[in-house]
Amino acid sequence: MQKKMAEKFTFFLLAILLLLMGSPGQGRPITRNTTLSMVSDGAQNVWQPTYIQLKSLILLDSCEQTYGFLPCTTTVLGNVFLILVYGYLMFRAAKLLCDGCEILLEILGPGIIGGLFLPVLSSLPDAIIILASGLSGSRETAQSQVSVGIGLLAGSTVMLLTVLWGSCLILGKCDLESSLSTDPKDTKGFSLTGSGVSTDIWTSYAARIMAISVIPFIIVQLPDVLHSTSQSRIAILIALIVSISLLLSYSLYQVFQPWIQKRRIDFAKHKHVIAGLLKHLSVRALGRLLTDDGEPNTTVIERLFMMIDENGDGRLSPAELRALVLGIRFEEIDMDIEDAVEKVMKEFDTSCDSFIDLDEFVRGISKWLIEAKRSAVKQGKLIHLHHFHEQTKKEHHLLGDHGGHYGETVKNPVWNTFKAGMMLLLGTIVAAVFADPLVDAVDSFSTASSIPSFFVSFVILPIACTSEAVSALNFAGRKKLKTASLTYSQIYGSVTMSNILSLSVFLGLVYFRDLTWDFAAEVLVILIVCIVMGAIASFRTTFPLWMSLVAYALYPFSLLLVYILDYVFGWS
Repeated sequence: MQKKMAEKFTFFLLAILLLLMGSPGQGRPITRNTTLSMVSDGAQNVWQPTYIQLKSLILLDSCEQTYGFLPCTTTVLGNVFLILVYGYLMFRAAKLLCDGCEILLEILGPGIIGGLFLPVLSSLPDAIIILASGLSGSRETAQSQVSVGIGLLAGSTVMLLTVLWGSCLILGKCDLESSLSTDPKDTKGFSLTGSGVSTDIWTSYAARIMAISVIPFIIVQLPDVLHSTSQSRIAILIALIVSISLLLSYSLYQVFQPWIQKRRIDFAKHKHVIAGLLKHLSVRALGRLLTDDGEPNTTVIERLFMMIDENGDGRLSPAELRALVLGIRFEEIDMDIEDAVEKVMKEFDTSCDSFIDLDEFVRGISKWLIEAKRSAVKQGKLIHLHHFHEQTKKEHHLLGDHGGHYGETVKNPVWNTFKAGMMLLLGTIVAAVFADPLVDAVDSFSTASSIPSFFVSFVILPIACTSEAVSALNFAGRKKLKTASLTYSQIYGSVTMSNILSLSVFLGLVYFRDLTWDFAAEVLVILIVCIVMGAIASFRTTFPLWMSLVAYALYPFSLLLVYILDYVFGWS
């Protein structure tokens, strides 16, 4: 009841505020001259009715009305109000798109939906605002407002890779042990080197793709670097083509990535079965499994076979194999005993009679020992099976077997699919409707406050368009390798889509509207942040807490660099 009353009261206050700030209504005027006819022609001695209006915030006679539902304004406070309102509406649109994407992904899983359709939708608010910044008005107006678009493009990239990246590291930190975070152990406080976050190997691949996505930025700046401004339009066209090609390639990669991950994880499980079984047999063996020459010790392997063959019939049954692997901790990699037995039988049983004879056992163990010898670290002539076992366990850990039985745990999948579709449709409509008024409000605020529109859009618009930041922080706070991997993969994926989808829209505007490309400082900031953070995340999977300070420092550095290059050295 109290919630409903609060909602009604909020709506009432909003209605009053809109009335106060609205433009005056124009009714049929009333004349003061009582001697005239009661029917007024509206032209004589007109008395204008008074009205309530916040003229300190809005000046109606010197601004151009946007089609938005709020009146225009030329003052700082008035435009702040408009930015807050339209920015909130864009935030709600981005939230609808984000939530709708998550519901569809949960129901339908990765593949075409998760790889091609949803990444595009999640980046739609940014693309629409960039489109609105350069599409409306004359060429001169577009040239002026397009700074809002480049500010959003740079601001989104920098905010995701600095403020959000560092915050996720702080919230998701766990104790670091043997270069890996320990889920969900967090006893070292804010130790800069003793606590941090670990991610799986797929996350580092996502960071490498993100670093590759800056190629169009480099191409478009080549004429300036080579002092050949006459080739600027050709460079913009080439960068546009490359950006669209990268968008298609990235989408295809996302489509096929689940199958790539599954094959890699299955292979890692197979190697872990090999390592676990060899380590277990080496403990039970009455001798070493390898000779001094590093070759399989056939005599010891045959004795092992006789020990495992409980009924002495000269062959191992699935039940006898099951008894062998019971002591191996395969639950560490989310594999039960039956899976391990099946893998061993499939590897050893070359006669396909569901039994393993002595020759098959010797050949199978010898093959595994040779494979382990190639993979493990050697000391002298002997390999250490314990080390091989630990390495394979770590390898599987870094692959991050996310699993996922999509659609099985979702109640009413048909209704939820319809609900997600409506959320995506509504979010797209809201973003399309209010993108242009938001751009106009930012541009007007820039004019009124004498603050360049780039800096306004750089700081404010990414907050309105990045609704997944809240969910990313909540996800990181669960302090697990799996959730940390998904969080950082989402960040790198969002930056990648911004670098290729949003940039494609921006380059298309500049080329087809024949606008001037004059954004060297902004492009340099994007390149620096993407390359620095991409290099950090591409070649390591564990991030100590001190790296959050590096990420945070890049944000003010980016703003300061653009200011110095543009307004001190006059790059733009």
